[in-house]
Amino acid sequence: MNILLPFIILYRRYWVLINIGMTLSILVVLTNISLLTLSSWFLTGTALAGVSGLYTFNYILPAAGVRSIAIIRTVSRYIERLINHDITLRVLSNLRVFIFQKLFPLSPSGIIDYNQGDILNRLVIDVENLDHLYLRIFAPICTALIITVLLTLALSILNLSLSLILGIIILCLIIILPFFFYKIGKSIGYNITIFYSQYRSCLINIIKSQAELTIFNALPYFRKILTKIESNWIKYQQKQYILIALSKSIIIFISGISITILIWIAADIFSVKNKSEDLLSLFVFYILSSFEIIGPVVIAFQYLGQVMTSANRLMELINKKPDIIFPNSNIIISNEITIKLQKVYFSYPKQTQLILKNISLTLNSGQHIALLGKTGCGKSTLLQLLTRAWDANSGKILINDYPINNFNEKTLRKLITVVPQRTYIFSDTLRNNLLIAKKDASNILLLKILKQVNLDNLIENQGFNVWIGEGGRQLSGGEQRRLGIARALLCNTPVILLDEPTEGLDGKNEKKILFQLQKYFYNKTLLIITHRLNILEKINQIYVMDDGKIIKQSTYKELLQL
Repeated sequence: MNILLPFIILYRRYWVLINIGMTLSILVVLTNISLLTLSSWFLTGTALAGVSGLYTFNYILPAAGVRSIAIIRTVSRYIERLINHDITLRVLSNLRVFIFQKLFPLSPSGIIDYNQGDILNRLVIDVENLDHLYLRIFAPICTALIITVLLTLALSILNLSLSLILGIIILCLIIILPFFFYKIGKSIGYNITIFYSQYRSCLINIIKSQAELTIFNALPYFRKILTKIESNWIKYQQKQYILIALSKSIIIFISGISITILIWIAADIFSVKNKSEDLLSLFVFYILSSFEIIGPVVIAFQYLGQVMTSANRLMELINKKPDIIFPNSNIIISNEITIKLQKVYFSYPKQTQLILKNISLTLNSGQHIALLGKTGCGKSTLLQLLTRAWDANSGKILINDYPINNFNEKTLRKLITVVPQRTYIFSDTLRNNLLIAKKDASNILLLKILKQVNLDNLIENQGFNVWIGEGGRQLSGGEQRRLGIARALLCNTPVILLDEPTEGLDGKNEKKILFQLQKYFYNKTLLIITHRLNILEKINQIYVMDDGKIIKQSTYKELLQL
């Protein structure tokens, strides 16, 4: 249970709303019980008055009470749902942000053991499972305990011994049954969560790799795996539903026996004290409605297995320490940047094969350098070392003769901007897609940047509020890359790293993109990673890589003469 404490703490900031929601939940249950009890008393009293002329009954007060309680129940139920769901959604929203803040520093080294589908499941499904924590576990238990006390006190007005018996029976059921069904359903909840996660991960991988699986005729095999996971998931869901039905049956059975015994005792008491039959009817329905508070509590604990499994999976991410630790140092550095790599070796964790071997190069301020080589020779890995996505196994990476490990993250990001091979376009406005790079950029600056990258045509109709990405204007491959360049221009850092900036473009657009790069970043230190020679005509220095090593250093003209 201790695993749930960090998530319970998140509710503290909403304690006022929680108290209001809990009060309304109690009010809803009390009105349900009161409505059933008062209705039974009203009907019984009216019937007895009609049969015997000696018996009188004031039907106006209970009739007005029934209408009043019905209105109160409807209004309180509506407000209670609004408040309790609002609390849950607020907590889940904060939880997702909190987990993403913990997850982001782990990338990429700390999450190398997780696939994308699994991480997505933890951020979405496991967080959603935690909404059971308040709505289906915490709120029903607290409500049931408070209602039990209130019912016992209310019934004591009619008879103290009956009220104590009823209170003890309900309290025992609230304590024993949930614990019993939690023990039975714990493994079921665990398996439902795991198989659901596996199902989503497998489905995401199949969708992402559908073309390759179809080409190699492997799609039927993976569909068979998906079907097997789905069958197991459905099987445990059926077990959970059977357990829920069993718990309801047991509650109905126990409540039936308890009500029978209590009615038998009450009949003797009321007959001895010469109390009227309408009060006996009131008491019977009072007891009957009281047992309704047990059902949600018992069912809630069957979801506790899922909640705890999801909490464990989330805490695994939250407690994970990043491999890359940035210091708190504050190195002040000018825009004249020189980057040196000295005898750098690197291999990925849990792998013995070296990806980079004895890499030494110098990137002087204002110089344009290209890393040329075939796919898989280590070019992109070298770029990741320059941004400290990874740390080298040995060797030195120096920025103006300071080790790169001495720079805090904020300073390093102000020095180096990366334009990745794939520019991610958020399904949002053009403005928000640009403000990622500079959140305080004015419309004048944004327009200037868009003109520089030839994207000002995007704002012809709706201005900067034009919606791009999914559900909006779709951008071509060239437009996406130019948007990435626009972000780099907005960052305005002295060093620009470009990973395959012309990948997937035809010859005409390829030359156009390269011309734009040289035009926009003429005064910047530029490192281009590519495996194409024909785009490097105006590059100052070219390093050729193969098998993780720099095998040649030359100019464009020298390479053409080979």
